[in-house]
Amino acid sequence: MPINAQLNWTPRDLDIFLLLAENGSFRRTATQAHLSQSAVSGVIARLEEALATRLFDRTTRSVHLTVAGQVFVEQAKLLSAQTLEAVQRVQQITQVQSGKVSIAALPSLAATVVPRVMARFAAQYPHIALQLHDTLSGPAFDLVRSGTVDLALTAANPDYADLDYTPLSADGFVLLMPLGHPLAKTQSPLSWLAVAELTHISMPLPASVRQYANTAFMTHGMAFQPRYEVEHIATIHAMVKAGLGVAALPELAAAFVQQGGVATRRLKGPDIQRPLGVVTRRNRSLSPAAQEILRMLRQETTSVLP
Repeated sequence: MPINAQLNWTPRDLDIFLLLAENGSFRRTATQAHLSQSAVSGVIARLEEALATRLFDRTTRSVHLTVAGQVFVEQAKLLSAQTLEAVQRVQQITQVQSGKVSIAALPSLAATVVPRVMARFAAQYPHIALQLHDTLSGPAFDLVRSGTVDLALTAANPDYADLDYTPLSADGFVLLMPLGHPLAKTQSPLSWLAVAELTHISMPLPASVRQYANTAFMTHGMAFQPRYEVEHIATIHAMVKAGLGVAALPELAAAFVQQGGVATRRLKGPDIQRPLGVVTRRNRSLSPAAQEILRMLRQETTSVLP
């Protein structure tokens, strides 16, 4: 006889079957399961119908497993254990007790805001694995799009309209220069036009730093042509400190490298603001763990930037 194509049973049915197999009595099974004997009989009949075989031999005095019933006992135990494990794992995820959160972030954020948030999160949720990708804006969006990371903390980019972007804050621009530079003598903001002819060090496109610098100089009808292009902020800092040039950087990035030998002055005219926000996949829910670290990122970013 073929097995019913619709195995219409529940985990509760399996528990009742195992209970009956263990004690061999409909009456005791009904008592322990808080059911009527007819309800227990209905459960067993439903299982036997689904499997197209008898699971128990019944007499007026006893109930015994058939050969098929003995086989099914072992499988039912495995199914029950797997169901319990599945429920526990889901509960752990929803209660932020286990899982993994992957984040992409701009280098300036990955070196300042994000580590502090990760430390707080790890202290509160030690069983959640954290992964950080420090990368430029374009690759950060690509990592979200591919599902490699849960979210990205980066600058806005209209080229990725298929992803959700939620603004968090904005980052103004400053000029990073050697301490001995003539412009370091003033405390007043500098205009983009006033620094246009200086030797510049910047990041290559499509880095958001470069895009916003291009925009600032274009407002004055000038093309931004940096003498040097490097990908890492620490390298820019070292080159500026060595006197190779100046660099227009977001305030947060400059703060990260503003140690010794360099100075910063705010850039104005135009007042360029690099919006910073969170990128997620559209129509995809974040796990509770990812939602929690996002809450912490919002809090930390707001405390650092206006």
